Amino acid sequence: MAEDWGSMDKMIIDWMARAVSQTAGLYPYVPGKPVEQLLNEKGLSHAVKLASNENPYGPSPKAIKAISAAASEVNRYPDGDGNQLKHTIADFHAVSRDQVLLGNGSNEVLELLIRCFAGAGDEVIFSSRAFIVYALATQASGACAVSVQEADGLTHDLDAMAAAVTDKTKVVCIANPNNPTGTLHGQSAIQIFLDKLPRDVVVIIDEAYYEFVADELGDSVHELQHPGLVISRTFSKAYGLAGCRVGYAIAAAEIVALVNRFREPFNVNLMAQAAAVAALGDRDWVMARVADSNAERSRLQDALDKLGLLGGESFANFVLLRHSQCSDLLRQLEDRGIIPRPLAAYGMADYLRISVGNHEENSAFLEALNEIVAGLQE
Repeated sequence: MAEDWGSMDKMIIDWMARAVSQTAGLYPYVPGKPVEQLLNEKGLSHAVKLASNENPYGPSPKAIKAISAAASEVNRYPDGDGNQLKHTIADFHAVSRDQVLLGNGSNEVLELLIRCFAGAGDEVIFSSRAFIVYALATQASGACAVSVQEADGLTHDLDAMAAAVTDKTKVVCIANPNNPTGTLHGQSAIQIFLDKLPRDVVVIIDEAYYEFVADELGDSVHELQHPGLVISRTFSKAYGLAGCRVGYAIAAAEIVALVNRFREPFNVNLMAQAAAVAALGDRDWVMARVADSNAERSRLQDALDKLGLLGGESFANFVLLRHSQCSDLLRQLEDRGIIPRPLAAYGMADYLRISVGNHEENSAFLEALNEIVAGLQE
């Protein structure tokens, strides 16, 4: 028995060593600062959060009604397979139900895909200033992250990413539009990139901000071609359901079946499923709010451009502000109750990401910014 316990001790030590090695440098995703935290820190009574790219107009009235109706059933488990939501998404995209993967936000979808197809000894390729969850999920899976520099500091360098592919590459991630830089590649450029890749590589096109560029991109689900193609979408942005946490992906049925082996049961809650079904049925309302957001985005970019602070053109529901004294600018904005998103974690210490709020929120931001800039110039 003593020898057995000794063997167990050695096994535990080995497990711990592997865990420490795999998680070295791994850290949780850090979301935008909550309003309540800023109010407590600054002793303020009101704040405007422009840090998390949320929809300031809220969800569709139909989605709110569906959430209310579903609330009385929360004593029951949701449909573990999300059957109605899958059928609704499949009909919306004119694909098979078996091609739909559901997740607790698109964040979980991305993590499931990387975890399923990449492990120790494998490589996952992504742009160095793309969504930080690609790097976190890759490290958590035990795979090797291959981070490719952007040619201009903001835009995916598709040629360099294709050149980085080796026989160890299992997954490639493209954010289009990209978070946090807001850049966009057209479908023709993406297809040329896909044509360069091996047929057995899984390629995730993360379209969390698709609705804001739907006219420019067209139907990526049907127009882009690659055996390992996965199109990821979310209800958190344009649909205004960030608090519900529901996302999905469209891929070949064989890919979806494999990933479902890793998916936790009941990963999309009952109210989220009901809200998403209703939101898809209220497309006109959603796209009207997208038009409102895009108009406000143009307003913000024009204002930043006039101040000489525009960090680059954005195609998502946020804008980029660039200033050599960004840390001081961040502090002063927070002092005035405005919460932007610092981008130092992306190697962009001189940038702030500003979510597009509603007209009143954006006006409050611009008023504060103009006051701060005037002070910095004195």
